[in-house]
Amino acid sequence: MKKLTTMLLGLSLLITACGGEKETTTATPKESETLKIGSTSPLTGPLAIYGVTATNGAKLAMEEINKNGGILGKQVEFTVLDSKGDSTEAITAYNRLVDEGIVAFIGDAPSKPTLAIAEVAAQDNMPMITPTGTQFNITEAGSNVFRICFTDPYQGVILANLAKNNLGANTVAILVNNSSDHSDGVTKAFIEEANRLGLNIVAKEGYAEGDKDFRAQLTKVAATNPDVLLIPDYYEQAALISTQAREVGLTATLIGPDGWDGVAKALDPSAYGAIENSYFTNHYSLDDPSEKVQKFLKAYREKYNEDPSSFSALSYDAAYLMKDAIEKAGSTEKEAIIKAIKESDFDGVTGHLKFDDKNNPVKAVTVLKIVNGKYTFDSVIQPN
Repeated sequence: MKKLTTMLLGLSLLITACGGEKETTTATPKESETLKIGSTSPLTGPLAIYGVTATNGAKLAMEEINKNGGILGKQVEFTVLDSKGDSTEAITAYNRLVDEGIVAFIGDAPSKPTLAIAEVAAQDNMPMITPTGTQFNITEAGSNVFRICFTDPYQGVILANLAKNNLGANTVAILVNNSSDHSDGVTKAFIEEANRLGLNIVAKEGYAEGDKDFRAQLTKVAATNPDVLLIPDYYEQAALISTQAREVGLTATLIGPDGWDGVAKALDPSAYGAIENSYFTNHYSLDDPSEKVQKFLKAYREKYNEDPSSFSALSYDAAYLMKDAIEKAGSTEKEAIIKAIKESDFDGVTGHLKFDDKNNPVKAVTVLKIVNGKYTFDSVIQPN
């Protein structure tokens, strides 16, 4: 019995020794051969038309970047997850990307899920660029959050100047979506600038998200006979409102923000008359002859067999700006990347930009005029 105990004790010590030796031996982990950048966007659901076109632009850029050597000598592993346009889904997707080891984040497309992610990303100090989130307070979430697009209030100011200085309007009316932060942000800034410019706001009517019949509000607007009607909403609603505006006899020139991009697609060609000679602010024009724009258009059309939207161009620029920042930082250290983004002096498809003290871009706005269902270049309005 004593001999058996001694043998077992010896075996136990041997096993312990072997285990201890294994624990103290540390293998040097192989350095990752890829650099991970993540993105979220609504790839399904009612906002998918924005999310898919935005994602297409970013993917095209990442493919070009990898073809030309990647970032810091590494190939980019670019992962896009579906946020479905929902804030909770967006946060879940973002957290999954963080768990997978992303060093930077590009997204989301709509403002609400973008803001939700921004508030979490700020806690992580994750370098974040939203291509298309226009809601003003997104970049207030943290010093790590930036945007490529201009803000809702910025567009409101530009649209008031368009009405007064470019269209020669004296009277304006507004039909606002009371359920939308985007619509409200454009409207408030428009009213403030319109008052400063001496424009007379003769009517302001509202509606709720999901409404389909605007004839009652538009009839009231028509009675005031405005020179210009501002419709600060996305293209689906703008298409419905425009058609019904003409039905009730409203002859005002229609104007709107960048959410109008796609309005012609929402109408049958037989209904193009409703939006004829309307204007909306946007980030670039397909008619821009610059080499950078035309090169982008050629590559995008070859890959996707369609024209890129402004969301495509903004996301393409966001990817390249992030690449430039990481390379200027010389590492994937978060604070270094954030500092490099802040100091960006960037020429993109959507124009030249620098960032202001709130991480919003200072850039010119392109105005497009709708002629026969086509978005034609009208003018460029520079920021004051």
